[in-house]
Amino acid sequence: MVVPYACAGARPGTPLAPLLLVIRTTIHVRLAASGVRLSLAALLLLATLPQAARAHTGAAPEPHDLWSAWTWSPTVLAGLALGAWLYARGLRALWRRAGRARVVRPWRAWCYAAGLAAIFVALVSPVDAVGAALFSVHMIQHLLLMMVAAPLIVLGDPLMVTLWALPVRWRRGIGRWWVHARSLRALWQWLTLAPIAWSIHVVSLWLWHAPSFYEQALLSEPVHELEHATFFVTALLFWWLLFAPRGRRLSIGAKVAFLFAAMLQGTILGAAITFARHPWYWSYFGTTRAWGLTPLEDQQLAGLIMWIPAGLIYLAALIPLLAAALSDRAPTAPRGERAGDPPTVQRAETVVVASTRGTP
Repeated sequence: MVVPYACAGARPGTPLAPLLLVIRTTIHVRLAASGVRLSLAALLLLATLPQAARAHTGAAPEPHDLWSAWTWSPTVLAGLALGAWLYARGLRALWRRAGRARVVRPWRAWCYAAGLAAIFVALVSPVDAVGAALFSVHMIQHLLLMMVAAPLIVLGDPLMVTLWALPVRWRRGIGRWWVHARSLRALWQWLTLAPIAWSIHVVSLWLWHAPSFYEQALLSEPVHELEHATFFVTALLFWWLLFAPRGRRLSIGAKVAFLFAAMLQGTILGAAITFARHPWYWSYFGTTRAWGLTPLEDQQLAGLIMWIPAGLIYLAALIPLLAAALSDRAPTAPRGERAGDPPTVQRAETVVVASTRGTP
């Protein structure tokens, strides 16, 4: 019994030696257990962090995985295929009934095809998977959905063309249903008010780039899909406000003002991301090194993408509006349309009314 006491720092033969040994041994055991628990917790946290950062798409790809990182989502592919088939069927019926390029010009069909291609690149190509590793690539994906695919789809006039893909009986039924759906028509009229459409688009842009919402989108696949759907649908509303072939029309000055205001919001957000002193999103801490970037450098690149290329897209959309304002003509009038021709909207409405009375 002398050796244990000596090891415990107590004098042999002291009456308190056994008590001191018990106390010190208990303290050491508890401290050791606490240290083990803390160490295990730290290791678990470090092991979980990279996995959480890429939970929505599995392991974050590295450069050597680039060309194998395609996202063959059945839902996305089926949606793209259905959209292409309906548009092609409707366009064929329209041109057979009214004459080729009479109601929907070929350039609009090309715009729609380019819009579908942009969606394919954003959601199927390696852009989608690499977005789990790099914020800058994720930003490119957002721009493809909001500022490339959405305006091109709107310019393609999908509502008119898709309607013509349906049988006459179905078109009649849809027309009668829409006439009696007062609540839905009121909602649509409210959503397409210029201040409402612009506000929804801008709020969506800022909300999903807030760190808490952005992290949830990275960690949860359903939330990630909701983010993409929100970006795309709100962008469709905004670009419909500016370039819809028919429906509620804004003055050219109002279009320029709303487009410039949207460009300003993107510029402010891009500058805030670029000049931030610290990374906003911790999920990229374990994924950027393989691509030769630090998380802060990746974030700065993403901010520049939001700032400069997105600004150039807005500027490109401003040019035809400003040119139309200077020449005092509607910006959506088809190129080469003679002054004596009836407006495109009237021709389209005439064809649609006629189609409800006979087969296309």
